[in-house]
Amino acid sequence: MNKPIRKAVLPVAGLGTRFLPATKAVPKEMLTIVDRPIIQYVVDEARAGGIEHIVFVTGRNKHVIEDHFDIAYELEDTLRTRNKTAALELLEKHRPQPGSTSFTRQQAPLGLGHAIWCARDIIGDEPFAILLPDVIIKSQVSCLKQMVDLYEHTGGNIIAVEEVPEDQTQNYGIVELSDRISANASKISNMVEKPAPGTAPSNLMITGRYILQPEIFDLLSSQDTGAGGEIQLTDSMLSMMKEQHFASLKFEGRSYDCGNKAGFLSANIAFGMDDPKLAEQLVPFMEEMIKQPLAAE
Repeated sequence: MNKPIRKAVLPVAGLGTRFLPATKAVPKEMLTIVDRPIIQYVVDEARAGGIEHIVFVTGRNKHVIEDHFDIAYELEDTLRTRNKTAALELLEKHRPQPGSTSFTRQQAPLGLGHAIWCARDIIGDEPFAILLPDVIIKSQVSCLKQMVDLYEHTGGNIIAVEEVPEDQTQNYGIVELSDRISANASKISNMVEKPAPGTAPSNLMITGRYILQPEIFDLLSSQDTGAGGEIQLTDSMLSMMKEQHFASLKFEGRSYDCGNKAGFLSANIAFGMDDPKLAEQLVPFMEEMIKQPLAAE
């Protein structure tokens, strides 16, 4: 039987330079989509996928993330005193159980692969999930839950993928597929990081959700630095692919890359439209804005 996926790593050490000056004092993961920080959506997805323990790989000035998932005694006591039951229940709903989170530092900006390697002792010798906190996924069933369901059938390593226009493949990591496993899953034979225009092996981009076996840590520990002088997770996955099974899952849902401004704003609109009261106000406003000419460059 396949070992269960109990733990997940969330690398949250990035500086968020694309959102300066907003991220000068506030971590990019704490920027809000409607009424919740980005990181809360990702944690909710992980918990809906059956994750029991979340490992946050942090950096300097990220303590507010830890505070967000802790008890806020003064606030909660005030809510309790004022009989603000609904608000109190909302805070309690999103607070992880005691002992179900760990925080470890990535002390140097050496890339995603290095961030994952920093969690090695907490993860131990068991398969685990990785959820990139820049990406939130809107779906009826948690994307990670869909991946776990596939993993229980196939074992090995799972990567979530999503279609991207062919003229944009050079902006993403792209998978090459071989044998089909099911209607929305296939074996992966190769991965190409930002292929040159016209050379992509498919139009399926890596979406920022992974299930990996623990052998990845040994590969990361000896992995040479790649692009940008960083330790690349993709390089170690390609090495592991020589020995282990990798499968792609074309998940049901849509991702929003909140690491860029357009994706961040799109996510606010998409999730805001889920609230009927907000939608009632947003639709007329968006219709009005669409009629206006684009701002001059």
